[in-house]
Amino acid sequence: MQGLEHFWGEADTVGRIVALLLFTMSVVAWLLIVWKGLLLRRAGADIRRAVPAFWDSASIGDGRSRVQALDREGVLLPLVDAAVAPAAGGTLEGAAALEARLTRRLRDALHRGLAHLQFGQVILASIGSTAPFVGLFGTVWAIHHALTGIGDAGTLTIEKVAGPVGEALVMTAAGIAVAVPAVLAFNTFGKLVAACEAELEGFAHDLRRMVLDAPQD
Repeated sequence: MQGLEHFWGEADTVGRIVALLLFTMSVVAWLLIVWKGLLLRRAGADIRRAVPAFWDSASIGDGRSRVQALDREGVLLPLVDAAVAPAAGGTLEGAAALEARLTRRLRDALHRGLAHLQFGQVILASIGSTAPFVGLFGTVWAIHHALTGIGDAGTLTIEKVAGPVGEALVMTAAGIAVAVPAVLAFNTFGKLVAACEAELEGFAHDLRRMVLDAPQD
């Protein structure tokens, strides 16, 4: 702690801005990691429970009620609503064939659900890819600042060089420490989102087939 206080006291404005930026990136990354971890865990569990419950129902209305009760993240219910929604009269949508109308509605509902599940992925990827370079910039700037101060002092000893340079390297380590969790989380969440996407696409396909195969009035 004393070392951090000394580093903060010796850093100039640019060095402090870089340190604050890395701290902010770390906080944002961990907030996203915790939030998305809970969201994807909940969504995956809901999909595994709600889809079988829907197909075990006696009617579409009963199935919709079951899905509504289990779908906490709201990624399945829009698909059911899109499949059973009546055509709007007097519109281009209403004039389209049932197959085309179903495809468009289910596709739009699926995309909205996936956008909800994928939220934050770009931020995690950006933090994971830029944090090491931000830390490296902080190190280079801190070394420059330290060497300039030593040059102004007019004396050069190993103690005066090693201390400031060693403290400057902390910025690189901080950048890597911020980036590693973000990259690992991005890769893990990508696999979880892909698994949910496959389940949702299969459910949407089955809903479309069910409606098209049902007797038409």
